[in-house]
Amino acid sequence: MVFKLPKKEVMKSSDLGKEVIKKELPLIPKLPGVYRMLNYKGDILYVGKAKNLPNRLKSYVSEKNHIIRTERMLSQTFKIEVTSTVNESEALLLEANLIKKYKPKFNILLKDDKSFPYIFLSDHEFPRIEKHRGKKSKSGRYYGPFASAMAVNSAIKTLQKIFLLRSCTDQQVASADKTCFNYYLKRCAGPCGGKISKVEYAKLVEAADEFLSSGKYRKIQKNFSIQMENASNELDFEKAAILRDKIKSLNIIQSSLKINEANLIEADVIAGYKESGKTCIQVFFYRSKQNWGNQAFFPKHDPDENLQEILNSFVSQFYENKSVPKLIILNEVIKEKNLIEKTLSERENKKIAISIARKGSKLKVINQAIKNAKDSLTRKLYESQNNRELLDKINTKFNITSEINLIEVYDNSHISGTNSVGALITYGEEGFIKKRYRKFDIKTKGIEQDDFAMMKEVLTRRFKRAMLEKGNYLTLPDLILIDGGKGQYSSAKEVLNEFGLHDLPMIAIAKGKFRNSGNETFFYEGKSFKFEKNDPTLFLMQRLRDEAHRFAITTHRAKRTKGIKKSLLDQIDGIGLMRKRALLNHFGSARAVESASFDEIKSVEGVEEKIAKKIYNFFHE
Repeated sequence: MVFKLPKKEVMKSSDLGKEVIKKELPLIPKLPGVYRMLNYKGDILYVGKAKNLPNRLKSYVSEKNHIIRTERMLSQTFKIEVTSTVNESEALLLEANLIKKYKPKFNILLKDDKSFPYIFLSDHEFPRIEKHRGKKSKSGRYYGPFASAMAVNSAIKTLQKIFLLRSCTDQQVASADKTCFNYYLKRCAGPCGGKISKVEYAKLVEAADEFLSSGKYRKIQKNFSIQMENASNELDFEKAAILRDKIKSLNIIQSSLKINEANLIEADVIAGYKESGKTCIQVFFYRSKQNWGNQAFFPKHDPDENLQEILNSFVSQFYENKSVPKLIILNEVIKEKNLIEKTLSERENKKIAISIARKGSKLKVINQAIKNAKDSLTRKLYESQNNRELLDKINTKFNITSEINLIEVYDNSHISGTNSVGALITYGEEGFIKKRYRKFDIKTKGIEQDDFAMMKEVLTRRFKRAMLEKGNYLTLPDLILIDGGKGQYSSAKEVLNEFGLHDLPMIAIAKGKFRNSGNETFFYEGKSFKFEKNDPTLFLMQRLRDEAHRFAITTHRAKRTKGIKKSLLDQIDGIGLMRKRALLNHFGSARAVESASFDEIKSVEGVEEKIAKKIYNFFHE
C-alpha cells in the first residue's frame, strides 16, 4: 500500500527547503548564473538559471502558493549550490548542459537525445563522400542534419550515381595503381585508378555541393539533359545512357528529399502536442529547400506542465550540442524566445531567428508537424497502455506482489569459448530502454564455455557496482529475466542472495524439448509455469528474451570482427604504428610481409636490420 501525505502536510514539509535557501541567500552574489537543488544524498533534484540569482531564489521563499511539484522539490531540498556566470546567455547554456548531464527529477528532460547523421565531403585533392555522426572535427564540408542513417545512406548512394564521387580510401587514391569496384559500377569517377584529373573531379564536387547547398536540381538536370542530347547527336549512346540514368537518379533523390512548398532554405520546424499528461515533439529538418526527414521526441515532464514551458526547455536542451539553422519555426510562443535567439546567435556567430507560424505556407508546414506529433503520441500512449497491462499480467501470472516497472534481461554469447560476452537489456512501460543496455567482456579465465559461470560473473559485476554505487551504476530493476532452465536459475539466484537481494524477483525462461517457440517453461521460486501458445504475455516474454539474444549476438560478432581485422603485425613486439604503416604500404598486406624474404623486409624504409630479423623470425620460426 502506498501512503500519501495530505496536502497540508506536504505544504509544511516544503519549509525545509525554504530554510536552506534563507541561510544561503546572504552568501549568493547578485549575478546571473545557475542554481542546483540537492537532496540529502547529494543527488541533484533541479537545475535552474537566473538573471539575478538571489532574486530568483527569494521567490521560492516568499511565494506562498507554489504548484505541488515545486512543493515536493522544496520538501526534498537539503542543499543549494550556485555557479555565477558572466551573463544570462552563458547561464542558459550551462543550465542546458547540466540538465543533460545530471537529468534532475524535477526538470523537464529531453529523452532519447542523440547526434544526427550528416553527409560529409572531405577536404582532399579528390574529396571523399561519406556519412558522418558526432563532432565536426574533420576538415571538409558538412550537409545536414538528416533524420536517420538510412536517409543519409540512401542519399549518398544516389549522389554517387549522379556525381561519381569516391568512397574509397585515401591510400587507394594515393597509390593510383588499382581502380575501385565502384568505377565499374558507374558510381565513381575513378581517381583511385587515375581515370580522372583533379580539375575534372573538382567540377563534380562543385556540382554536388551546389545541389546539397542550394537545391538547384533543375539547373543540374538541365545540364545533364543538354549533355545527353549532345552525346546522342554524336552517336555516343553509352554516354547518353549514363546521363539518362543520372537524370533518373536525380529525380529519385528529389522525391525522397521532398522539395518543400514553404521554400525553407535552412530551418528546423518544431511542433509539440500534449495529451493525457504526455507530450510528443516533432522536429523536421529543412535544408536547401528540401525536407531531410523528421524525428519524434517524448520529453519527460510533470503531467501538469504546460506545452509552452515544455517547448521552451526542449529548444534550449536540443541545441545544446547541435548546429543551429538560421530559422526555427515553432507552434507555440515560448517565454525565453529573445534570450534563446541571442544566445544561439552568439554561439553560432550568425543571426538565429525563432518564429511562431501563424499563416501562409509556414502554417501549413507547422500543421503537418503537429499532425505527426499527435499521431506519434497516440501510438506511444497506446503502446504504453498495452505495456502496462502486460507488465501487470506478469505480476498476476507469477504472483509477484511488488509492481513491475523495469525488467532486466540477461544472455551470453560465444563460439567454442572464444570472444565470450554477456549482455543486458532493459524494458519498461514505454518499451526497450537502449540507454540501459550493457555489454560485458568475460574476464575470468577458464569459464568461456561455462554458461552458468559466465552468467554469475555478469550478474556479480552488474550488482556489485550498483550496491557500491560506483560511477555510472544502474538503479535496480523490479524483475530479472534470464535465458536458461533450473540450473541457470539457481546459479543466478546465488549471486542475488550474496548481495542481500533476496526479494528481487527473477524468472528463468527455458525452451521446450525441441527448442520450439511457444513451448517455453518458466521457473520462479521453485515452481514451473506455462502459458497458452497465443497468450500476449508469452509473446512479451519471448520478445524480451529474443532482444537480449540479438544484442548478445551482435556484441559477440562485433568483438569477433574486431579480432579478425587486427593485423598479424600487431602481435610483434617493437612494431609500432609508423613501422606497421611502412610495411603495409610497401607490401600491401600482412600476408605479403609473411611471404617476404629477410632482405626484402630489411629494404623497407624505417625498418633496421634488428627489427627486420624479428619480423622474419616471427613468421618463420
